[in-house]
Amino acid sequence: MITTRRTLILEELGLLPRWVPRTKASDAVEPPDSSSAAVPSQVPGPPLARAEHLLSSNAALPPLTHPATSGEVDTAQPVAHMSWPDLKEAVRGCTACPLYANRKQTVFGVGDERADWLFVGEGPGAEEDARGEPFVGQAGKLLDNMLAAIGIKRGNDVYIANVVKCRPPGNRVPEASEAARCEPFLTRQIALIQPKMIIALGKTAASNLLGTEASIGSLRGRLHDFHGTALLVTYHPAYLLRNLPDKAKAWEDLCLARDTMQRLKSAQAAPK
Repeated sequence: MITTRRTLILEELGLLPRWVPRTKASDAVEPPDSSSAAVPSQVPGPPLARAEHLLSSNAALPPLTHPATSGEVDTAQPVAHMSWPDLKEAVRGCTACPLYANRKQTVFGVGDERADWLFVGEGPGAEEDARGEPFVGQAGKLLDNMLAAIGIKRGNDVYIANVVKCRPPGNRVPEASEAARCEPFLTRQIALIQPKMIIALGKTAASNLLGTEASIGSLRGRLHDFHGTALLVTYHPAYLLRNLPDKAKAWEDLCLARDTMQRLKSAQAAPK
C-alpha cells in the first residue's frame, strides 16, 4: 500500500489506528510513476511540526485506482480515469450485474463534489430507487439529523454515496459479486472527491471499504485508514431506527469524527 501525506499526518496527530484495508495479491497497487512527487518517510521535529510540514508539502495524493479482478467490471481501468460527467454516464448505463434489471434508475450519489466529508451507505431502497438520490426515506431523515448534530448538512461540504448504485431486490444486502462490480465506481468517486474523512454507515460499507468481515462493534469507536484518508465506522441509520439504544454509540462515533476533522483542519491552518 502506498503511504500518503494524509496517512502520515494522522499518525503524527496520534489519530491513526492499527487497522488498514486488507490487500490481496490481485489487488496490489502498482508503484507510482517516477515523475510523481515523493512522500517523505521521515521529517525531523516534534509530531505537530512534522504534521504541519506534511500538510504544507506540495506532494500530490496518489489516485485511488485498483487493477481489475475477476469480480470487477472489465472497464475498471477506464473508470479509474473518468471525469465526473463520464462517471455519471457510466453508472447510468451500467449493466455489469443483475441488479440493473429491476431498477427504476441508478442512484449515483449526491452532494458537494469536493467535500471534506464522505458518507457511504449500503445501497438504494425503494424510495431512493424511485427518486435517484441516496438516503431520502426515514433513514435519510435520521442521517440528516445526525449531520446536523455535528454542525454539517447534506450538500454543504458533505457527499453521500452507496456501495452499490442499484437497488437490491427487497432491500436485501448486496451480494459480494454485486458490490465488486460497483467497486470501481465508488473508488473513482472517492478519488475525485478526496475527502478528509469517510464515514462507513453499517457493516456492508465497512466490509467493502476495509476488506474485512469484522463486526461493527469491533470496528466502531476508532479511526481506520483508507489509502491515506481517515475512515470511521458507525451504524447505518436504518439499523438505528430499529435499535434505538445504539443511537448513543453512534453519537460517540460522530463526536470522534467531528473532533478528528477539527484537529485535521487546525493542523492544516496552522502557521507555517
